[in-house]
Amino acid sequence: MVTREKVLEAVKNMPQEFSIDDLMDKLLLLNKIEIGLDQSKNGETFTAEEAKKMIKEWSK
Repeated sequence: MVTREKVLEAVKNMPQEFSIDDLMDKLLLLNKIEIGLDQSKNGETFTAEEAKKMIKEWSK
């Protein structure tokens, strides 16, 4: 889960003027990174070989 501090830091690092779309993109990216970090901590990852097999199956 994204913390308030991380959201505030992301907003502080935005340019003086920005669009709502730019802000939403930044927040969505921040959220996806947090989800990935949580998945990694919980061992919900794939090896490179597993990923390659999955890509081959998807490419068919």
